[in-house]
Amino acid sequence: MRRRRVMQADRLFFGCVADDFTGAGDAASFLVKSGISTALYNGIPEKKMEDKSVQGVVIALKTRNVKKEHAVKESLEAFEWLKEQGACIFYFKYCSTFDSTDEGNIGPVIDAVMEKMGIPCTVLCPSLPVNGRTLSEGRLYVNGVLLEESHMKNHPLTPMRKSRLADLMKLQGKYSCVETRTPLTEDAKNKIEEEISKNQHCYVVPDYETDVQGQQIAEDFPNIGFYTGGSGLLEHLGKYFGRTYGFDGNKIVEEPVEGSVLLIAGSCSRITLEQVAAYQKKGLLSYKIAPARLLDGSLDAEGIWREAGLDKLSEILVYSSAPPEEVKKTQELGKESIAGIIEDTLAELVTIARKKGIRKYIVAGGETSGAVMKTLGYEGYRIGRSIAPGVPVMTPLDGPDYRLVLKSGNFGQKDFFYRAIMSMKGEEL
Repeated sequence: MRRRRVMQADRLFFGCVADDFTGAGDAASFLVKSGISTALYNGIPEKKMEDKSVQGVVIALKTRNVKKEHAVKESLEAFEWLKEQGACIFYFKYCSTFDSTDEGNIGPVIDAVMEKMGIPCTVLCPSLPVNGRTLSEGRLYVNGVLLEESHMKNHPLTPMRKSRLADLMKLQGKYSCVETRTPLTEDAKNKIEEEISKNQHCYVVPDYETDVQGQQIAEDFPNIGFYTGGSGLLEHLGKYFGRTYGFDGNKIVEEPVEGSVLLIAGSCSRITLEQVAAYQKKGLLSYKIAPARLLDGSLDAEGIWREAGLDKLSEILVYSSAPPEEVKKTQELGKESIAGIIEDTLAELVTIARKKGIRKYIVAGGETSGAVMKTLGYEGYRIGRSIAPGVPVMTPLDGPDYRLVLKSGNFGQKDFFYRAIMSMKGEEL
């Protein structure tokens, strides 16, 4: 494992590419937690980065569920842009649930980056211990349950049928996995070197069940230059390189923004459903979208605005989230058309809200967040403090009076929506 030159941390040195927007926000929040001043871009920027005070940049792509050829092309372009801006440490962020079939794109993207950059090996670390995602003996667990036996096995977009990363990568990647303990042993180091000598590249799958192990992984692999996995390792890499290169970190300063807040939930995950229920239990107002009415044309974004009474409220949750049995009935109406109609309707609702002067948005669900971001049209964001692990408050670089909180469906505490509202009001959590 050759040593890679690392630049001083008074400028951009850390570049991350994520396969969806909520994953990018998740990644950026952990970089910020490590003390790295971080900006997030929705897609590959067309221009060079002008802000010279940023040490880390995360680029959000929308490649999680696209064909591997498209994912590889976009990912390589994103990493190339980061390299041109001065980044020399790279990270590919993906979720602990991803397409586990041979059509999945995680393996092809990792292979393409290693080959393009001439990197012999990388680590696979889709762990986030604080959210119950752990890796032990090469296998992924969710709250102590094997991924293939957890509630994530039936994820509507990325069902997980296997838990062992070596099995997943055998379907998608060109190279072999070396499963290792943490800390790294001399025997494991020798196996890695042997694999590189034999096949030029390899993937290392270290145990990662605790934050202490995350810190150790950063120390065990300081010079590989390219890392992959979930957001948890980013905090430890940021802290490690900060210590190594004399970077003391940055303190986040956020000013509260006055006005109403619109909450939107499109995720149908169990976690989001619990969060919706907890929000309603507090007596806070909500409006549930009826998919059948959208499909027959009797309801649209303007109708939702009127029926929900959004003109008169300081905050309300508008949601399409539903339990599995309801989702199944909705899909029978037309899986492709209804999903697209819901997403388009929520995006149009944000367009109306913006015209009405609403500048604060809290959104649950990766696809929903992507639609909202596209509607608002901002390219880059400064990352602020986190509402929950991996869920930061974001301020558009070109819209300093706006605040956004976007979360993956499976993230956040039960009272997440309430906490997010309080945070946007400037209250301590």
